[in-house]
Amino acid sequence: MIYAVECSIAEPAVEAGWNNFYSRVKLPALISVSGFRTSQRFRALGGDGPVYLALHTIDGPDVLTSAEYRDKGGGNFARWQPHIVEWRRNVYDSAAPAPAVSGHQWLAVCDDAAPFARAGIAATAMHAVALDRQPAARWLAVLDHDQARLASDASGAAIRCYAPMGDRLVSATATSAAR
Repeated sequence: MIYAVECSIAEPAVEAGWNNFYSRVKLPALISVSGFRTSQRFRALGGDGPVYLALHTIDGPDVLTSAEYRDKGGGNFARWQPHIVEWRRNVYDSAAPAPAVSGHQWLAVCDDAAPFARAGIAATAMHAVALDRQPAARWLAVLDHDQARLASDASGAAIRCYAPMGDRLVSATATSAAR
């Protein structure tokens, strides 16, 4: 399953601090929670909606109600909450883990399969099963920069592109299971 968290920061004066906290404190704390397999953050390259997107591969929605999650990852950002706007959290069904996106790639996201189909791009479908459940469905594709620009332009901005803000983190449990 994929746990997606989206938000924007209302005050530019605190944005650098927020990004430092989320990337250096929150993500490592989350990936240490039992049931979190991968985590990666992204920044939108334009368009309407939340600026930041984090994708986490999790074992299931119950991970987000565990005491370990509450202690290590969930709710440990009270200082930042007054500055967070456009906050959405969803758990999506997905047999595949959240995709790893490298520095020479972008994550393309759309709430509809049609723009990807018109662009001839195979995208992974996800359907919301827990938390906000909006948007109810999402399609993801990892594209190189040129593909992403073409797809986004051809879609009339229906496909939104995100740049990775760092490498995908992988839990020690997921790493040892893959061996």
